[in-house]
Order: sequence, then C-alpha cells, then structure tokens
Amino acid sequence: MARNDINEQPSPFSVNKINWGGLKTTLDLFSYLKPYKGTFIAGLVFLALSTGTSLAFPKLVGSIIEVIEGKSEYTINQITVFLFFILICQALFSYYRIYLFTKVSELAMNNIRTDVFSKIITLPIAFLEQRRVGELTSRITSDVSQLQGLLSFTLAEIFRQVATLIVGVSILFYTSWKLTLFMLATFPILVVASMFFGRHMRRLSKKAQDELAAANVVAEETLQSVNVVKAFTNENLEVKRYKTILDRVVDLSLYAASFRGGFVSFIIFALFGGIVGVIWYGAGLVQAGEFGLSDLFTFILYTTFIGASISGMGDLYAQINKTIGASERLFEILQEDSEVIIKDSDTTPTAIVDGNISYQDVHFSYPSRKDLPVLKGISFDINAGEKIALVGYSGAGKSTIIQLLMRFYDYQSGEVTIDGKLLSDYGITELRKNIAIVPQEVMLFGGTIYENIAYGKPSASRDEIYDAAQRAHALEFIDSFPEKFETVVGERGIKLSGGQRQRVAIARAILKNPKILILDEATSSLDAESEKLVQIALDELMKNRTTIVIAHRLATIRKVDTIYVIREGRIAESGSHQELTLLDNGLYANLIKLQFETVESN
Repeated sequence: MARNDINEQPSPFSVNKINWGGLKTTLDLFSYLKPYKGTFIAGLVFLALSTGTSLAFPKLVGSIIEVIEGKSEYTINQITVFLFFILICQALFSYYRIYLFTKVSELAMNNIRTDVFSKIITLPIAFLEQRRVGELTSRITSDVSQLQGLLSFTLAEIFRQVATLIVGVSILFYTSWKLTLFMLATFPILVVASMFFGRHMRRLSKKAQDELAAANVVAEETLQSVNVVKAFTNENLEVKRYKTILDRVVDLSLYAASFRGGFVSFIIFALFGGIVGVIWYGAGLVQAGEFGLSDLFTFILYTTFIGASISGMGDLYAQINKTIGASERLFEILQEDSEVIIKDSDTTPTAIVDGNISYQDVHFSYPSRKDLPVLKGISFDINAGEKIALVGYSGAGKSTIIQLLMRFYDYQSGEVTIDGKLLSDYGITELRKNIAIVPQEVMLFGGTIYENIAYGKPSASRDEIYDAAQRAHALEFIDSFPEKFETVVGERGIKLSGGQRQRVAIARAILKNPKILILDEATSSLDAESEKLVQIALDELMKNRTTIVIAHRLATIRKVDTIYVIREGRIAESGSHQELTLLDNGLYANLIKLQFETVESN
C-alpha cells in the first residue's frame, strides 16, 4: 500500500461476502493445542465441574421453597450449608479452569507467534517487499491476541454455554415437558438473530483489523523516519494521517456498537418476554395441579440460565468470527512457501567455492513490473579473487545484478553460475554463507558493538571478534568508548557515526570470511577522513576474495581489475580505469567529467 493510498480506503460499511473458508483456518488453530492436550482436558474437567455446580443452584433454591411449603425432609439451614459448600467448590473449580485454559492459551500463542515470525523471516524478498513492516508486525501482535482470547476465554465459555443449554433443557423436560416446549418455542428467534449478528460482526471486525494494521504501518514508518519528519516539519501531517485511520476504526467500532446495542436490546426484550410467558403458562399449570410452586420457581431460574446462555452465544459467535478474520491472515502467511528451512539453516554446510562468477545473457524483470525489463542480456565473467566494479546512472541495473547473485530474485532467462554451477543448483543457505555484503546504509541492530560484529558468525570466539575488529580498523574508536565492545549502538546504530557503522559492518564481513564480497557504494555517504579509514579497512577485507563493487564515486574503484559500465540494463563499456578514461565520448569518461565538475563547483 503506497503512502498516498491510505486515504483512499473504501467505506467502513461496504462489506464483502463472507468467506467460510476462514472457518477451516480457525479449526487448524486447534492443532496448536495438541502438545498441551493433557492440560486442556484437565481444564475441560474443571469447566464441567464448575458448570455442574452452577447448575445446582436453581435446584437448591427450589428446595428452599419446598421447605417453606413443608414438602422437604431437609431444613433451611441444611440446604443453606450445602449451598455454601457448592459455592466453595465452584470457586475452586473456576480458579483451576481459568488457570489451566490460560496456561494452554499462553503456550499455544507462544508457538503461533514463533511459527509466524519464523515463516516471515524465511519468506523471499519478493514477498516481503510487497508488505509493509507495520502490517506484518500487526499480524504477530494484534491478530495473535485475537486467537489468545479464543483459547483462554471464548472456547471455555462456549463449552459452558452449550453444557448449560443441554443440561438445563434436560432438567426442564424432567420437571415439565409442556412448559419446556412452550419455553423452547421462543428460542429459534434468538438463535437466528444471534447467527445474523455474528456473521455481520465478523465482517466488521475483519475490516477493523485491517484498519488497525494500517495504523500500525503509519506509526512505525513515522517513528523509523522521525528525522525526516522533523526536518520537513511534517509532524502535523503525520498526526493527521494517523488520526484519519483511527477515525475510520472509531467509525467501524461505533457502527458495530450500535448494531450490538440493538441486538442486545432485542435479546433482553425477547428473553424477559419469554420468561413472562413461562410464568404465565406455568402459573396456569400450578393452578391446574400439574406441578408445585417450587417446581415453577426452579423452572424460572433454569429458564433464566438458559436464556442467558443463548443470548451470550451471539456475542461468543461474534468473537469466533473476529478470530476467523485474524486467523485467515495468519494462515495466509503460514501457507506461503519459505525459501529456507529454519531448523536446517544452522547445520547446512557452507558450499566450497573458489569464487568464479559468470553471467551469460541474463534477462530480468521484477515480479511486480514484469512488463518493464531491468536487465537486457547482461554477460560478463569474474575470475576467483578478481575485483570488478559496476558503475552507471541510478536505475541502470547495478543493484539488480547483485540481487540475482544473492538469489533474492530469480532471473527469467540466461545463466548465472559460480564455479560453473548454476545458482539454482546451490541451496540458498549454502550459497549465501559464501557471500558477504557491506551496504551503503549499514543496518546495525540495537544491541552492543560486540553483538553486531558477532552477527557475521554467531559461533565465533571473542578472540575472533577482536581480530575482525582490529583488521577492520574499528578498535581505535571501540577502545575510546567507556564500555568498549559492550557499547550499545542504539536503534539502527544511531549512536555511531557513519564511518564507525561502516567499520563495524566491515568487521562483521571479515568475521564471516566469505569467498565473494559485495560492496554496495560502501563509502559514498562518508566524509573524506572517514572514507580514508573505511577504504583502508575495505582493502583488508578485499584481500583474496572475489569482489564486486557498486560505486558512484569513481575515485574509489581505480584499483579494480575490470570496470563494467551499465546503461539501461546492458553493459555499455568495460575495461580498466585507464582504458575507459581514454575512450572519446565514452560513458565512463563522461561520468568522471561530471563528478569532476561537481567537485569543482563545490
């Protein structure tokens, strides 16, 4: 969703046809209960005991009426003591029911969150580029919370309400079948109304989840780019964007509340109207001598219990439908095809390669723009240990060549090989273990310098990490910090300068010890002093490695073996720096001239 698309959402009241396929995904959720089925069954036992004790209350209250009528062999005190005993038992049963169901839901949700995150992190770049970060994090947070409510509360309440309905109706039939049939005649109206209410609430809740996900996207993007927001004094714009989405959420919620309020009002009227009818008809049966006053009192209490259960089912049905909306999105992600298997990634050996790379007549278009070719027959060879550079105007296809080598995307035609073996014949994990990249904008994690360097090889010893930092010429600034390697770099490395972040990234790459190195404009955003230090570190990193350099600042690539000049997806020129500068009206010579003129004008 583009940033400008946020205000172009359909009306919150335009709902799509319900998709019952979502019910299957909700049922799939119960597979996460299997590891904890013993605890879940124990919870069901305490749920049954809790429900049973609550259903004993109407009968015991009716027994008190029998004492008053002189028809009972027990005293009021005895029945009252038994009532307190039942009350204590119900309190204990309810405690264990809540604890056990909560334990199951927490453990199951932990597994679901882990599976969803694991799936997201193993999906191809092509999938992730079509989703915004805020949307994906919303799936792991708010959508999973919906499922948690199902397992910890809604599911237990459904069992309780169904048990109350079945047992209560059985007792009522035993008490008076005539009055029971009269009472049940009013229930179909409640059931149909509850079904309609639940269906409509599901569609509304699904849209509300989408809007909340959009709000998360705006919030996350704004906070991630807060420097840009403040630089352009667009705080008010971002607040308005966020508030616009929240207003739509409020509209949906208020619409749902008005619908729910009308439904509840109808349920109250129908329920109490049914009770009045039961009292009227039951009073006639008492007068006719068909059963006693205590039976009528018990019948009315059970009718109230059953009516409350049926009215509550409407809300429970709505909760289930909200869960369906959330689970559909989660299972859409879980059903995507991963490009790597998490459990095998650590044990997958690094492919043994020399680093000979060959591109032969490679054509490529991005999946989202298939009609717009990016590479139009790229061909070149790199011998093991050679250093080559890719230069050209922005959009020429330089970064795309690298993305194909990393298998972030698969090319449409041609061949890309390493040591004569097609990229597709390598496992993605074993391939990428041989490649390290130092990007223009270094992404550091919010931990310590030590942890960020160790990211290149999590199993590395402290001596290896120290050596990598030393070879990257990073020790000089690391040792200047009071906490040294334990210095926290801040979110995205914000507490370090650009040159310091680059040298941490270089140390990370040195630690990985790859056969193939990619430098994606690694010095283009640095000042002259930082660039000098980083270039020294890069020279150390490039030793004995096949290196591909993407550069705009041409002064940094004079020492490479071959320079390939890319223009509109094709190789326009190739040769050494000296050879290309001698070409009359050559693209490389013009690029150098332009950069020289830019430097002179500054």
